[in-house]
Amino acid sequence: MTILYLLIPLSLILLGLAVWAFFWAVKNDQFDDLEGPAYHILFDEDENDLSPEQRRQRQQAKSPETSATDTPDDQEPRP
Repeated sequence: MTILYLLIPLSLILLGLAVWAFFWAVKNDQFDDLEGPAYHILFDEDENDLSPEQRRQRQQAKSPETSATDTPDDQEPRP
């Protein structure tokens, strides 16, 4: 019976922490997009999976600022 004097306040403290964590998550927009991460794993290429060098190469390939001397018309740009 005396253990209840410890367990009841302890459970109320844990309940209070759980309620606080829930409201903190709602306030910080943790529940805004529930479906997006599930669809995100289906994409083949993820920028986070690339090394920094590969990211730079991809950004250079996407940028329209490449000059005509870099890639002749009969050749495709290097990835």
